[in-house]
Amino acid sequence: MVSFVNLILVLSLTSSAVFCLPSGERNSTSGEDDENEIDSYEEETEATQGATEYIEAANAGLARLRSGPRITHGDIAQTTGLTSTRNASPCTAKGCTWPKSSRGYVYVPIQISRRYSSEERTVLIQSLVEFHSVSCIRFVWRRRHRDYLSIYPSSGCWSYIGRQRGLQVISLQQRGCVSRGTVQHEILHALGFHHEQSRSDRDKHVRIQANNVLPGKLSNFNKVNTNNLGTPYDYSSIMHYSRFAFSKQRGVLPTIVPIPDSKAVIGQSTKMSGNDIKRLNKLYKCRGY
Repeated sequence: MVSFVNLILVLSLTSSAVFCLPSGERNSTSGEDDENEIDSYEEETEATQGATEYIEAANAGLARLRSGPRITHGDIAQTTGLTSTRNASPCTAKGCTWPKSSRGYVYVPIQISRRYSSEERTVLIQSLVEFHSVSCIRFVWRRRHRDYLSIYPSSGCWSYIGRQRGLQVISLQQRGCVSRGTVQHEILHALGFHHEQSRSDRDKHVRIQANNVLPGKLSNFNKVNTNNLGTPYDYSSIMHYSRFAFSKQRGVLPTIVPIPDSKAVIGQSTKMSGNDIKRLNKLYKCRGY
């Protein structure tokens, strides 16, 4: 008998609402709240390496795409003007959060490229569905929606910060980027969040060892004027770099040292932490989570 998981997967793959990424597509029609939510999957087996380590490895040498945005902070797609300084604080004031419906849910339309295998689609979808159980975020298949996320296997793992309007790519290359942690990391960027070690109060919690950073990579550690939403600095955040991120000698020369406890574990998360979830619910004013 066909399992529920496989049945849902077949439906997802054959759904007319799921598209590949057409070159230069822009949809001119607005979309209404959509109850066609992405269905849940069984939990995947998670690797032990931290999500940010996978992202760094996949993006090695990815400073600028041949055609596309400049990549900053390791995996953030940069645009000009308003969106270039977005994070959880300016997002709220400048309109880069996703809108909330009258029903209290934040519907985020999404499409997934057909280039992914059925196994990869399973990982992508179950990573998205986890947001449904811990927040008011609801990912729905994109139909007539004007603003939507398109998950596509471009080069590397990267995302814009916050809602950009129109077609908005999240790149998750097939080798190295399709895992629960990397998906949730890039989705949190798209929902309006920056990296944890870039937050405004980071100097109270970590010390950046600039001399140990690879030449040309120090800007990846730039601090951002974030609104931390009343939540504590979180070494276990899925948005935190690892101890040896962009190091001249990985495993020997740390680039991020926790303070006061220099031996604290950082950057090893493979899924959203409790504080990641708390921040998400505070930013979007989700009730009951």
